[in-house]
Amino acid sequence: MTLPPTDHFNGKTFFNPGEPMNHGLLPVLRWKMSSRPTPWPRSVPVEVRPVPPAPAGEGVTATWVGHSTFVLRSRSATMLTDPVFSERAGPFSWAGPGRATAPGVALESLPRIDGILLSHDHFDHCDLRSLRWLAHRDQPWIVAPLGHRGLLAGAGFKRIFELDWWERYRLGPDVEALMVPARHWTRRSAWGTNTRLWGGFILTTGGRRVYFAGDSGYQATLFREIGRRCGPVDLALIPIGAYKPRWFMAGAHMDPREAVLVHADVGSRRSVAMHWGTFQLTDEGREEPVTELAEAVRAAGLPEGAFTAPGPGESVSV
Repeated sequence: MTLPPTDHFNGKTFFNPGEPMNHGLLPVLRWKMSSRPTPWPRSVPVEVRPVPPAPAGEGVTATWVGHSTFVLRSRSATMLTDPVFSERAGPFSWAGPGRATAPGVALESLPRIDGILLSHDHFDHCDLRSLRWLAHRDQPWIVAPLGHRGLLAGAGFKRIFELDWWERYRLGPDVEALMVPARHWTRRSAWGTNTRLWGGFILTTGGRRVYFAGDSGYQATLFREIGRRCGPVDLALIPIGAYKPRWFMAGAHMDPREAVLVHADVGSRRSVAMHWGTFQLTDEGREEPVTELAEAVRAAGLPEGAFTAPGPGESVSV
């Protein structure tokens, strides 16, 4: 990649400003050798639902498919975030964590998809099997962080828009995507650590601002800066899972208490939880994130409905 160095790119790889670049094998081995994960159910019943119609006027409807996948519909476009419909989050159909919950919306029943927001290249967010299917059927535009063009072109996409942090792209008269920072990392192979950027998005459409946080650890200055530049937002899609043990996961995944801080930092009118209950990636139990989110919401004194965790296939509208 030929790009000039910045405060988060050294000319070869990307990094989180002010933090050590440490995503090596030894911390992973230490975690795996000491891990005592809470058992998950092998399968959780899911009511597969149709996607609600697009709003006729102003507004956005968000339907949680599972993990970090949402269908976002406005009067102008139908979009997906981090589409993952496969049975496993891994490089092959037989490798990687399996789904405990089926997608709340079937891939084949999706309405025509106009566009995709992709936060980063990890297998539980960037599922090439789903992306190839969508590229073949609908040929949507796709917005992704720097470094993803080759991966996405190989999946069949023609309209690929790569953005750096704080860059924006107008995708239509009523659709604009602004990429914002996240505290995370990337890798799809042993030789590809941080060669692609990561991030979240502020999507403006239907007269609303929707914040899709992607995958991120918590850092107060980062999220307050997003709030200062982009807030308040009408709807925030915030991760609450894959956070234990904290000594290992805190740099890349926020916990439910920190998710509530993000809700406040970005000035969200309404927030919805994601990145929980689909794949067992870390040590907490399947329902722990939802229980801890409810406790954090009560402790913060948020009004009822301000930050909720709908089930797969359920929708919220703003």
